[in-house]
Amino acid sequence: MSVLLPVFLELRGESALVVGGGAVALRRAATLLDAGLSVMVVAPELHPNFAQMSVQTAQRDYRRGDVAGQRIVVAATDNPVVNDAVAADARAAGALVNHAGHAGQGSLRFAATTTRAGVQVAVSSGRELPMLTQALTERIAEVLPTQAQLDGWTARREEAVTLEPDAKAAALAELRADIRAGVGLHGRGAA
Repeated sequence: MSVLLPVFLELRGESALVVGGGAVALRRAATLLDAGLSVMVVAPELHPNFAQMSVQTAQRDYRRGDVAGQRIVVAATDNPVVNDAVAADARAAGALVNHAGHAGQGSLRFAATTTRAGVQVAVSSGRELPMLTQALTERIAEVLPTQAQLDGWTARREEAVTLEPDAKAAALAELRADIRAGVGLHGRGAA
């Protein structure tokens, strides 16, 4: 099993291509739109919900040149031969590619995510087990801080860093303990 590089990428305004018009392509396009990318969808048939999305569409078969200039490419058709071709073309063009049918053929995997109060957590199982990543993100969502908690902790940290060294260390230790308790780490060793 290969180790993936866990990263958060700022790609707002970049371009993405989704090849495929079904439910998987629809989910991937929504994820890309949520991240602020400009999305083009190419497929002979498109899920009707694409009409309500801010995507460009081309209702036709994939063409090799479609990947040109794309930062991210998603191969999400129901045809493995087409997905393989899209992935190969995208890699050759230097784009990050997600192969929805065979993750190992791509360079990008979409993690299960959960967000509250600006805290975003992404989970990957390291294998093709989306039921596990979905369950883990649901559990993690239960312990994410509220906006009020996060605002309070942030204010306390900002105040603490202005204190003299001994007072600063004590205030940060107390904050660390409160944060750990706030996320359910009662009685566990603080690092």
